[in-house]
Amino acid sequence: MNSSRTIVGILVGGGPAPGINSVISAATIRSILGGCDVIGILDGFKWLMEGNTSQVRPLAIDEVSRIHFRGGSSLGTSRANPTKKTESMVNVLSSLRKLGITRLVTIGGDDTAFSSLKLEEQAAGAVLIVHVPKTIDNDLDLPAGIPTFGFQTARHVAVEIVKNLMVDAHTTARWYFAVTMGRKAGHLALGIGKASGATLTVIPEEFEQRPVRLQRLVDLVIGTMIKRLSAGRSDGVVVLAEGLIEILDPRDLGGLDHVERDEHGHLRLADIDIGDVLRREVTKGMKALGLATSIVSKNVGYELRCADPIPFDMEYTRDLGYCAAQFLLDGGTAAMVSIQDGRCTPIPFTQMLDPLTGRAKVRMVDVAAQSYQIARQYMIRLSDEDVNDPVTLSRYATLAGLSTEAFYSRFQPVVSNVMGTQFNGGAI
Repeated sequence: MNSSRTIVGILVGGGPAPGINSVISAATIRSILGGCDVIGILDGFKWLMEGNTSQVRPLAIDEVSRIHFRGGSSLGTSRANPTKKTESMVNVLSSLRKLGITRLVTIGGDDTAFSSLKLEEQAAGAVLIVHVPKTIDNDLDLPAGIPTFGFQTARHVAVEIVKNLMVDAHTTARWYFAVTMGRKAGHLALGIGKASGATLTVIPEEFEQRPVRLQRLVDLVIGTMIKRLSAGRSDGVVVLAEGLIEILDPRDLGGLDHVERDEHGHLRLADIDIGDVLRREVTKGMKALGLATSIVSKNVGYELRCADPIPFDMEYTRDLGYCAAQFLLDGGTAAMVSIQDGRCTPIPFTQMLDPLTGRAKVRMVDVAAQSYQIARQYMIRLSDEDVNDPVTLSRYATLAGLSTEAFYSRFQPVVSNVMGTQFNGGAI
């Protein structure tokens, strides 16, 4: 490398997402054409935190020009968190200085964004930093309607999986509980459930009062099954957001002290199978009502993260990579890049912080939005109309082997109060 040229570093943090390689490619090409050299930093902050500067490699245009078609990350990734220890942050800055890196592109979700924010503060102008928002969870604090990259591809791949589960469910007269990633937010679950026409989708945001007792979630699903059975169907697919585990009362799960947390303090949700917990309890609850049912729990997550990006994400991430590189070439720093109204729009790091937590803001599903209300219309859920209509109530109660009073008392708390008339057909 030419020692007189500015050196740009690129690293990836957090979980994989479709489109990472496209960002790396676009940022590399724009930086080199802008007169800079580019160094790819392997495995996020992991090695830099140890003061190890050997896990890097120079990037060239020929090497990266076609990697945008591929999933995964050509630079690897990790959840290593430099904000946990002062020593780690010192080592990162020292390592960047040794490598001659004065411009840094970070690619990641809210945790990597927070690390970048803190690193930029510590660098005090010695390193200009820009962050590219990446997560299939779609939960970074971008303006409404603007997805994080990787979300659309993840949803696309997952819809194909759920579509096949729906056909299998109908063919074999069983239920599937499909658990999707998303951490605290339900964007991915809702996007998958709505696009596929799943029988029911349940996300954390629909529950205002927390913690939520497990029995309430069980009754919500059983209510859907009874309504479906009343229409002559003993099959369906329920899409569950993994974040439901975080809002359930720990007393119903035997406590969560045994569950490990990652480097950023989040519960390792993969270690708690909410689908299997619900499968057991719903099966037990249906049996108690004299209703036999077959349920299979299926996690839909890891197979989405390294899928080859669909054209939407390929184009979107090339724009983001270009914008990140151009932002640094123009002398910018301390911002997350976004595309708004077709224009590169940096969002200052200071606007990303939640004043209450001091962490990066998390975007949740707006359950008051019309988009969510429409999604609810097409789900099969017990509604106010169901429990307030004597004929319908009697039919459901008879199926469950309960008196109308007992059925109403048990299931009225979980009825849907969405405006309008629900569609009662459901998908295959």
